[in-house]
Amino acid sequence: MTETVTLSEHQRREPSAANAPAGAASPAMLADKSGAGSIAVRGYLLGERLDTRSAEGDGALAMAPAALSVPGGGVAVLFRYGVAVLFGATHDGAERFLAALAPLVTDPLPVPDQDEARLVVRSDADQPIGAAGNIVLREESIDRLQLVADVLAKNLVLGYYETRIAAIFDRIEPLAATLRKSGRAGARSRELLQQIGNVLAMQHKMVGRVETGEKPELLWDHPELERLYARLAEEYELRDRDRALDRKLDVVSRTVETLLGLVQTRSSARVEWYIVLLIVAELVLAAYPLLLHR
Repeated sequence: MTETVTLSEHQRREPSAANAPAGAASPAMLADKSGAGSIAVRGYLLGERLDTRSAEGDGALAMAPAALSVPGGGVAVLFRYGVAVLFGATHDGAERFLAALAPLVTDPLPVPDQDEARLVVRSDADQPIGAAGNIVLREESIDRLQLVADVLAKNLVLGYYETRIAAIFDRIEPLAATLRKSGRAGARSRELLQQIGNVLAMQHKMVGRVETGEKPELLWDHPELERLYARLAEEYELRDRDRALDRKLDVVSRTVETLLGLVQTRSSARVEWYIVLLIVAELVLAAYPLLLHR
């Protein structure tokens, strides 16, 4: 969703933050310095976790999720599962802001996953997604930005794990093919246990932290935004993708557990043969002196 749409006139006037209504972000704060008409929205998956409490400080625009001003213009919404969504930030401002967040990220990704959208604010908007594929809001209040950020953050995490689960499928497929052809698992227990660990970690993050299939807590305080969230979630297919990913994780988990069971059974059989050979060797050694004295 990258096509540019011209902002409405009231956005270009850029009134001061002091005159902005409570709970609203100043248009100046969200001005896109790239020269494009619509506001750039960029999401970054930085790592496993983000310490949002340390990032909030005294200048937080809103909480749960934390919304902060970006130096040089723009608003950032932070999520504890490692995602930052920036509205209207310049390239340099975004880089400086993300560099400042780096010490607060646990298990950072070597290269952050990114996603980009365009945001248009239009008072007469009747659909959250415009014909050009841009996100359209009636007003640029902080709660609406938080809601859009929640959808984009979940979309980013789902995309990341869809890529990872596809890679796991690629590693599992040869093992299943070997099992079909030779009747043997063709894998080591350690490798299979690592795959099980990957699947469990994904399920834990998606269900426990990201809650990709759940509505954001923000809607409890702003029920009037429920329709907006439902339309955005439908546009990004959050629920369907969450269910599909859950089914894939279940298939991978059952496949890996089956292969692990076969490997462990084979190892147990090998150990039993070792025990039998040791018993036979011990009997031979015990009987050898008796045979010599005959």
